[in-house]
Amino acid sequence: MELLSETLAWLMDPGHWQGSNGIPLRLLQHIYLSTASLLAGLAVALPLGLAIGHTRRFETIVVAVANLGRAVPSLALLLIFLPFVGIGDPLIIIALTLLSIPPILVNTAVGIREVDAELVEAGRGMGMSELGLIRRVEVPVALPVILAGMRVAAVQVVATATLGAVVAGGGLGRYLIDGFALQDQARLIVGAVLVALLAIVTERTFASLEGRLVSPGITGRHVTPAELAPPSAQPMFL
Repeated sequence: MELLSETLAWLMDPGHWQGSNGIPLRLLQHIYLSTASLLAGLAVALPLGLAIGHTRRFETIVVAVANLGRAVPSLALLLIFLPFVGIGDPLIIIALTLLSIPPILVNTAVGIREVDAELVEAGRGMGMSELGLIRRVEVPVALPVILAGMRVAAVQVVATATLGAVVAGGGLGRYLIDGFALQDQARLIVGAVLVALLAIVTERTFASLEGRLVSPGITGRHVTPAELAPPSAQPMFL
């Protein structure tokens, strides 16, 4: 109970909600690092995964390398690039980008590869280009698998961004590192809870996005007649 009261007192302190070490700024820093890293990972992994899944070329090698990358600890990535980049946000973003690439790349390649070959051939028979096949046939069908990879990557990045504090970065990880250094358990608990909550919000956001973007015919979700009707056909109540 004493630890709980100390934690609540720490949270209720107005000084912890303002300034360079305040919760709002640390939260924004964490979101910035995570978002920048995830977008960079998407820019690399998504086109590569689409190309590999569609052409089936170099699939074994690339997927094997991506899976090998999962085995490299995030802290090791920070230390590997530290001599070349230096401490700070750029180093953190590079490490988190490399962390986000494997799940996006593997899920995208596998999702595209598993699209029914008859659908692809039907698209070709309709005169679609290879790019058109990817955009209009393969991606819509593989979207649940692709989004699942993005969701895994996003949660991993949010959770791992706490390590940025080890190399003088910002974010919620500062509360964990400083809490250990100062033996301040309340600060430590607050940091851990905030990171956990942010990871949960991230996971639920991607789950909601999947429900909105994926075709009900693929997910098997029941669609009401009102959802199928165009906006002009929706009933209006005056």
